[in-house]
Amino acid sequence: MKLVARFALPLLMLLPSPALAQDPGMAEVMITGSRIERDEPGGNRPAIGLRRTADFAVMYVSIVGDTRETDRRREEILTMVRSAIDLAGRSGIELSTGDFILAPLTAANYRTLQMVNDGRPDTDRVTFLIKTRLSGEADGNAALQRLQQFVRSVPANGRAEIRPSGELTLSVVAPDQYRGQILDLIAADSRATALRFGPNYAVEASGLDRPVEWSRASPTEVILYVPYSIVVRPAGG
Repeated sequence: MKLVARFALPLLMLLPSPALAQDPGMAEVMITGSRIERDEPGGNRPAIGLRRTADFAVMYVSIVGDTRETDRRREEILTMVRSAIDLAGRSGIELSTGDFILAPLTAANYRTLQMVNDGRPDTDRVTFLIKTRLSGEADGNAALQRLQQFVRSVPANGRAEIRPSGELTLSVVAPDQYRGQILDLIAADSRATALRFGPNYAVEASGLDRPVEWSRASPTEVILYVPYSIVVRPAGG
């Protein structure tokens, strides 16, 4: 009974607080091949996290044009972007913009894409993302093939052409919505850890007020976690 009483206090740290319960919104975030750090002073990812299939497989693409006359060149590029938007709706593909937080690319906003020089005279380029939704038993190769097929299907316009611009990566919608599941896993592991040391031990956890973070676990999976730490102490110690 001492273990239950002593452990009840640390477990209060695992319950949602006003800080933890803030609405994360519906932001979609990019999961790169390396871990994303959000103001973390250092240290490794904790052992306990939620492993799940990402929401989307994502790939950057660029549309490049080299028609000599500037206005015509840029209109050819934007017309091709609009064709990609229209084709995506019929192909199960979605378009987005952003480097970290992603936003939909639509017929209403595609003309706001930034034109940049493609490294040669009289060239312009716009870059955006194409993505395909992943299922529970996702196949990374199948997702890549769907995206590559979409790129091939977008019709050229004038001297504008579309091409991949980076490797396949992943995205997750609103990672903070999984905070409760992550904390449940931490609580269960903390109980099991305390019991391994004996009935008179308890676990204290810290860092649970930190935002949910993430790392890529496989070609189609991510690990979502809170950068917590635990200390095992004798009950009443």
